[in-house]
Amino acid sequence: MLFTEPSFLFLFLPVLLALYFGAFSRTHGSYGNWLLLVASVVFYAKGGGSFTWLMLGSISFNYWMAIAVDRARETSGRRAKTLLSAAVAVNLVVLGVFKYANFFADNLNALLVGAGAAGFALPRILLPIGISFYTFHAISYVVDVYRRDASAQKSPVHAALYLLLFPQLIAGPIIRYREIADQLARRIVTLDDFAHGVRRFIIGLGKKVLIANIVAVPADRIFGLPSGQIDAPLAWLGIVCYTLQIYFDFSGYSDMAIGLGRMFGFRFPENFRWPYVADSVQEFWRRWHISLSSWFRDYLYVPLGGNRTSPAKTYRNLVLVFFLCGLWHGASWNFVIWGLFHGTFLVVERLGLARLIQQLPALMRHLYLLLVVMIGWVFFRADTLPSAVAFLQSMFGLTTPAPAPFTLFFFVTPELLVALAAGIVGSTPIASAVAALLPVHERVGWRPLALETAGTVALMLVFVASILQMAARTYNPFIYFRF
Repeated sequence: MLFTEPSFLFLFLPVLLALYFGAFSRTHGSYGNWLLLVASVVFYAKGGGSFTWLMLGSISFNYWMAIAVDRARETSGRRAKTLLSAAVAVNLVVLGVFKYANFFADNLNALLVGAGAAGFALPRILLPIGISFYTFHAISYVVDVYRRDASAQKSPVHAALYLLLFPQLIAGPIIRYREIADQLARRIVTLDDFAHGVRRFIIGLGKKVLIANIVAVPADRIFGLPSGQIDAPLAWLGIVCYTLQIYFDFSGYSDMAIGLGRMFGFRFPENFRWPYVADSVQEFWRRWHISLSSWFRDYLYVPLGGNRTSPAKTYRNLVLVFFLCGLWHGASWNFVIWGLFHGTFLVVERLGLARLIQQLPALMRHLYLLLVVMIGWVFFRADTLPSAVAFLQSMFGLTTPAPAPFTLFFFVTPELLVALAAGIVGSTPIASAVAALLPVHERVGWRPLALETAGTVALMLVFVASILQMAARTYNPFIYFRF
């Protein structure tokens, strides 16, 4: 089920809210958790189908393993470590089978055929929706219990709700158990909390429907053209559109997830902090998909030694982490190259490039970052490695395209120009900075009623415009659903 489906907006969510707030008090305990758990199963089953059983099996397994690890820590550190290793291994094997079996089989077949041997057939394995996210949730939960950063949850309802809570289930943010453990046991939903959640949800909906979906149209069409028909202006338009699309698509989902969680009393961590205003790749990864980058830092980079080892090992750790980060995003060499590309720039910046960049004017530093990021997005978006290379050649005028049926002005419509302008402004903290400068009543600390009313009207217009766009356009899932 998508947050942008009419069935979610006008049936699932209103019914759930009515049941949640109609049947229970402001302090929601076990009954509220039961309702949210059932709703989350229904939500996942709508899109996950029979893979719902895999999800429930994963929840059961990790629930019992966390308890076993917690008990073993009291008597035997070795046994606890063995149980932890088994839990992590099982989670990774399940992820590997469903996400990477076909990838490895295809590459092995290519090697066998190249060596003159016979290949083998492997049935195509479907990818369960959201498996990368709930696998990382499960691993972090068991590891935190082993590290004593959290206690194993004895309530199966609370444990299942942590792993299955529908707002963040499909595409994050990746939430640590210790961040919401207390909220699972007891939470209070105030009117301000609920209103904040609604506002955040509508902002995320507008990001997805009014910006991401609109710029996705030329991005998809341009990347779908034969490489011989893409000239430099067309290629740059395509990658600029995709750069905005992926940010507003994913940050829009995160906003909606955070907003939905707030409506039910949960406070999820932020997942984006204006990543495109960064002036280095290091800073970009402190702002982009924060929950994933921090997950890799805490559960892979630091255990490998992090910055505490020799410089050579630190650089190795960085490249390894981003190799796996790329592979986590998808079973494709394009994603691997994308991860290695970012990892290499992190190493080069540590070797001295960062110091050189900091001596440049601010505008040049931002242009450097945007250029690096957009080159990386080409590998992320292109279907194959050769098509990514050909697209980059077109971007930098290294090819002479044949006369094409489509020119730049075929794609540049008034609607696209508005979406591009909104995307450029919306990907910077300009709006927040302007809002902070608005006059505030000095004595009681509230903004004038006219400003509050204007904000409410603007949100209503965004919601109505989003509904109209949803009705006019075809199905367009979130990009990160396939990861």
